[in-house]
Amino acid sequence: MRAASAIVSPLRRLAPTAVRHTQRRCFSNSQNMQAVWGFIGLGRMGYPMAKNLRAKLPATDTLIVQDVNLDATKQFLGEHSEGVIVAENVREVAEKSECVITVLPEPHHVAGVYKSMLQPPSLLKDGTAKERLFIDCSTIDPTTSREVANAATLSGQGKFIDSPMSGGVVGAQAGTLTFMIGASADVVDRATEVLSLMGRRVLHLGEQGAGLHGKLANNYLLALNNIATAEAMNMGIQWGLDPKALAGMINISTGKCWPSEVNNPVPGVIEGSPASRGYEGGFGVALANKDLKLALKAAKEANIKVVLGDAAKQLYDETEADSNCKGKDFSVVYRFLGGKE
Repeated sequence: MRAASAIVSPLRRLAPTAVRHTQRRCFSNSQNMQAVWGFIGLGRMGYPMAKNLRAKLPATDTLIVQDVNLDATKQFLGEHSEGVIVAENVREVAEKSECVITVLPEPHHVAGVYKSMLQPPSLLKDGTAKERLFIDCSTIDPTTSREVANAATLSGQGKFIDSPMSGGVVGAQAGTLTFMIGASADVVDRATEVLSLMGRRVLHLGEQGAGLHGKLANNYLLALNNIATAEAMNMGIQWGLDPKALAGMINISTGKCWPSEVNNPVPGVIEGSPASRGYEGGFGVALANKDLKLALKAAKEANIKVVLGDAAKQLYDETEADSNCKGKDFSVVYRFLGGKE
């Protein structure tokens, strides 16, 4: 495993006039020229990530952004009067950029975007003198990621890296994300340079697909710990224990975990937590359920036996469908279980 956190020097440069007036770009070795970066997906995670990227790049660099939500791209452009271009489509991003970062919701979005970027392969390769990097920060199933990676390799247009992240919207805004990457050794340093502009840690877990496998294993455990914490807290409170005293005991004992210590599901136990704000913000129950399902799917495909996952999935399905819980932080399972608020 490899970790890095340093903010590093920018990529190679592109002449500013070429960026704005031509379709294809010829990269120069001169450090006095302008670098061009691509970013696709300005959602809840992608938007603040792109903002941090733009803020940490030299003023002379250009960031090309694209999203199907035109309001998001309009807002982003409005907040950055210099050094940002909104592309008409994802193909334009790929043609102009030496490094393309994608942050997309679902596997079919990732597959569709990369198909549009990679096909047809003619002309695209002429855009850079340095091998293009495609860094996908989406949390999707490893099978789709592998298919996209193979398509990128076969097209000859660049190398694909899976790089899901941990830290949520708060981490994306603060630039403290942890990225888990799956990539061949020869591109790890370069990918780390890019990701360190948006996060605090970059962990190399192995070859392509390893980043996603690591992320899904972690979020599988997180989903289960969240339910167990909600059940344990509900249990103790129903027995008459003070919520803060119970949480304090757990957090210096063997039951300690992130849901008990940082994201405790009982309102009032942790000041500022989603539970203390009506379960608003945080890691949405739908997203937690999505990651759990992806982990279960990947485990099934690999013939890996799991025991607790299916029961957890059923609970999250029911919680997500409940009108009092839908759209809330995933700690809202405490409410669904009938916990005292």
